[in-house]
Amino acid sequence: MKPVPQDSKTGKTLYLVDGSAFIFRAYHALPPMTRPDGVQVNAVYGFTNMLARLLGDAGAERVAVIFDVSRHSFRTELYPAYKAHRPPAPEDLIPQFALVREATRAFNVPAIELEGFEADDLIAAYAAAEVAEGGDVVIVSSDKDLMQLIRPGVSLLDPMKNKTIGPAEVVEKFGVPPEKVVDVQALMGDSTDNVPGVPGIGQKTAAELINTYGDLDTLLARAEEIKQPKRRQALIDNAELARVSRELVRLREDAPLPVALPDLDKRAPDAEVLKDFLATQNFRSLLSKLVGPEGVKLATARAAATPAPTVPAAPGTADVPKPADAPRNYGLVQSLDRLHHWIARAHAVGLVAVDTETTSLSANAADLVGVSLAVTPGEACYIPLGHGAAKGELDLGNARPEQIPLAEAIAALKPLLADPTVLKIGQNLKYDMIVLAQHGLTIAPYDDTMLLSYVLDGGKHGHGMDELADRHLGITTISYEEVCGKGKKQISFAEVPLDKALAYAAEDADVTLRLYHLLKARLLIERQVHLYETIERPLPTVISAMEQEGAMLDRNRLKELSADFGARMAVLESQIHAAAGEVFNIASPKQLGDILFGKLGLTDQGKTSKTENFSTASDVLEGLRAAHPVPGLVLDYRQLAKLKSTYADALLEQINPRTGRVHTSYALATTTTGRLSSSDPNLQNIPIRTEEGRKIREAFVAPAGSKLISIDYSQIELRLLAEVAGIDALKDAFAAGVDIHALTASQVFEVPLETMDKETRRKAKAINFGIIYGMSAFGLAQNIGVSQGQAQAFIRAYFERYPGIRAYMDRMKALAKEQQFVTTLFGRRCWVPTILDKNAARRAFAERQAINAPLQGTAADIMKRAMIQVSKVLAETKLPAKPLLTVHDELVFEVPDAHVDDAIATLRPVMEQAAGSVLSVPLICEAGVGQTWALAH
Repeated sequence: MKPVPQDSKTGKTLYLVDGSAFIFRAYHALPPMTRPDGVQVNAVYGFTNMLARLLGDAGAERVAVIFDVSRHSFRTELYPAYKAHRPPAPEDLIPQFALVREATRAFNVPAIELEGFEADDLIAAYAAAEVAEGGDVVIVSSDKDLMQLIRPGVSLLDPMKNKTIGPAEVVEKFGVPPEKVVDVQALMGDSTDNVPGVPGIGQKTAAELINTYGDLDTLLARAEEIKQPKRRQALIDNAELARVSRELVRLREDAPLPVALPDLDKRAPDAEVLKDFLATQNFRSLLSKLVGPEGVKLATARAAATPAPTVPAAPGTADVPKPADAPRNYGLVQSLDRLHHWIARAHAVGLVAVDTETTSLSANAADLVGVSLAVTPGEACYIPLGHGAAKGELDLGNARPEQIPLAEAIAALKPLLADPTVLKIGQNLKYDMIVLAQHGLTIAPYDDTMLLSYVLDGGKHGHGMDELADRHLGITTISYEEVCGKGKKQISFAEVPLDKALAYAAEDADVTLRLYHLLKARLLIERQVHLYETIERPLPTVISAMEQEGAMLDRNRLKELSADFGARMAVLESQIHAAAGEVFNIASPKQLGDILFGKLGLTDQGKTSKTENFSTASDVLEGLRAAHPVPGLVLDYRQLAKLKSTYADALLEQINPRTGRVHTSYALATTTTGRLSSSDPNLQNIPIRTEEGRKIREAFVAPAGSKLISIDYSQIELRLLAEVAGIDALKDAFAAGVDIHALTASQVFEVPLETMDKETRRKAKAINFGIIYGMSAFGLAQNIGVSQGQAQAFIRAYFERYPGIRAYMDRMKALAKEQQFVTTLFGRRCWVPTILDKNAARRAFAERQAINAPLQGTAADIMKRAMIQVSKVLAETKLPAKPLLTVHDELVFEVPDAHVDDAIATLRPVMEQAAGSVLSVPLICEAGVGQTWALAH
């Protein structure tokens, strides 16, 4: 293996070996090999041979091999489906994971792994650290996901082909330079890792879009400018999915470094250790090559006299050392006497950390398995309540382990959890609230460490317990996979032996309590008490009630829609086959490409080389609509297929059998601006811009004798712009109830209001909303159908008429550059760290973020305040209105027919006054009523 030439430098050359990826590659590349005891070692041999060549030939001054610990990471917390569909490793490969680590240590090379992060993240962090010291980095891997790291001083080396991968190879692979790879991957997704991407956008289209718009954020902000309707709609409908995908594929250069850089300096191996390892594996050729014939004889004799080491059954299960200053005293509670002891301690201390263990990530579908409590750091207990009762009952002589009867434990815990003199502390307490509510338990008062972290460090990092424990406490927590296993062999927590359950569950409560003491103290120092106390802390109670209530679906309507979509797909299929002159698989890109570009002879706008398959992406088909009937028919077919599978069929499967309703889950701590996000199902992403998409909302219904009421804020972000920019003319117009778009048109285009036409008003509306999102002259020109010069003139006239808006924008950009965050009117910090990025496109997007975040963030704060105040009013008035859903600026309620008018009269003013005295501009809400969500909105 030839060394990679290095330019002049001040640091060292660090070789980072992607151990996890190489193991699989070697396993599939080499034929089966077994050592004398029958253990297969082909992957171990391939790895050992590669590492020996690398150390012998390359100009490495520092070396490390990086491994994955488990599939659980911050990515699975962000997107539980990430890598979820990957099959377990082959059985004969599993023992080789531990042996590859042993091989690494035999060569005296650090074998590095870290729970909560993938190997690629550690490679990114080490590469960044070495380059920062003036060194060079060679990443030994051909993994495409690592190509985003290539930059001056960082290259990839494919060990199988002995080929260096640099910027030119990245452009050849992705169509963009390394710094844009993440954005392309975010759009195209990755079926291997289950990264969703944007449906219908492949690699070629993704590269074209990123090259055109510069980066993902700019693209999404300007998605309305895209000419192709299907592509435009896909980006608009799936913008949040693209952002999530970006976080899944972007490597964490800020990941912790488990081993310091100086400790990676290359060191000679211990000859005896290396000989013993090679002999045990029966790698005679390597023994002969590395230590000579005499070494072979001695090491082989020693290995023959020594039993082969026991190989663990699965990789990544080694204990991670915990810090010395983190003593642990955990105990099981299996009797009422012990439970009352812990309850008494909680009363004496005045606070208790609480966590639940269950059978499901979905709170509304979960069964309670146990509860853990902690009253002082390092002391915690676990109360098993449902072990041995799940399917696959524990092998305990068909007897449940000793546990307090569930009803008795619930009766004992109920007064404690509701006691106003004892503070309850949780991590993502909304989940526990829903689980415990199924047993008649309420939690009050409480603090939530996830929300404390979110208020303090909203856009800086994730707020899951594992990440916070590592970041703030230096504790690597026990992973779920360590106690429950992985893949097909994973068991329910109800089947976990109590000793393992104790360590895992009690640690959760203990770590939560430790985090509370650390984070709560920062609120006052960092002046975030008001935001936390008035907006974030009350929210779990409100949202948990909404999630428990759920939304009713008309099963028959969904089935009708599914059948209708299916029947129309069948008609379209027949039309496509007739127009094509033969029957083929419409879902097969290759077969469709052959028809379009082979048989029909259409111009192949998607093919970039003679060896590539024809592109049948939506944007390509859009460009071919006028050339032949087939492309347009296929696009119509795909739209119906998506609506059928993603919504009509999927929503039916997500109806909870216990309640007969669908229960979405709202994430309280994921967005930078404070907005809530929805998942399982994502009800915030139901398409409403097309007639077909709007039909899905017809399936959301009120029960007989009730109606759905939708109340949403009118032009809230424009009102906030008038407020924060201090535009008196706009503020006066909103106060007077004037048509704001007509007023803008009149003042910018100098057209009297009484002679205003719809087209002129439409242009003004586009400018009003475009300004908020940083629309360029090019984007505006595309939006309203004028030349770019005319659009620029309109924008110039707009700022001349409203100079306060330009002043606000400049002020926010300057403030963000100074402190890396801007704030909402309620004091929420919206972090924009890329405002100082050297990349012009990323910097420009951060500037647009700095302008928009105070508006979107304040709107989110107002909606949260509205939900909290609505909840209070409903409790006080006993009005039988149930909040069901929130979608950005909209709240949906279920109300008996007799109370609809009272509900609107009561709730709309509450929402309109939710901002309190912070705003001088009035907020206006519009209310709609209907038997279905479609009719109400």
